[in-house]
Parts: sequence; structure tokens; C-alpha cells
Amino acid sequence: MEEKKFKIGYTTGVFDLFHIGHLNILKKAKAQCEHLVVGVTTDELCMSRKNKMPIICEEERMAIVAAIKYVDEVVKQEHMNKLEAVKQIRADVVFVGSDWQGTPEWNRYEEEFAAVGCSVVYLNHTDGISSSILRERLNKE
Repeated sequence: MEEKKFKIGYTTGVFDLFHIGHLNILKKAKAQCEHLVVGVTTDELCMSRKNKMPIICEEERMAIVAAIKYVDEVVKQEHMNKLEAVKQIRADVVFVGSDWQGTPEWNRYEEEFAAVGCSVVYLNHTDGISSSILRERLNKE
């Protein structure tokens, strides 16, 4: 078995209407770490951040993510304090979409995480698919 670059990886998402883009992120993240922890955004946090409820409830979204072979552990993402989550999980890497790279928010996270020995790896987005795109298609039909 090849040695992974990182020990404990962490990524988060709503994972509503689970699709191939979600699977690609989890597969790419797991390829780089021994243990992948996935934070699934709670319904309440999703409502407060995006002003919309997920179509699939958090318990079912957590069950779907937990069943993916690339995922070692699922936790609820109940807040946006990513540094606290990194410390609690003892992650040495956080995986996030490349669309966040270079933003002031993630530049700050990179500095905060580095101070506790955690790296950030940006993963490419799967073009042409998102939960928002699927939601739009459902609303049209």
C-alpha cells in the first residue's frame, strides 16, 4: 500500500442531491490522506448561510456520505469555525474547491491552519454539475 501524503484530511459540504462532483472531491481527497473526515453541513447552518433548506435532510445526507468508500468518518458541520474543526479533528490537511483559492477568506485560513500544522489542498471542481444546477432542473420539470 502506497504511503499517503497526509494523515488526517478534512473537507466539508452540504452534499445535497449527491452527484458525481461530490464523489470526485471525496475520491481526490481520500487519495491524498490516510483518514478522511467529512463534515456535512446541518440543515440549520445551510439555512442560515444560504437561505435555503437542503432537499435531502441532514441525517440522510450524512448516511449517504458515510456509505461512500472514500469516507472514513462523517461529522456534522454545525458552525463555520474551520480552525476549531481542524483542531478538534487534528487534521493535517483541509480539502476545498479550487474556486476558493486566492480569496481573502481562504488566504486567511491558510495562515491560521499553517500555525497549527495544517495544509490546504485545492481540488478542481467538476464542470457542468452542482446541486444548484440539479435544483434548477427539478424546478423546471
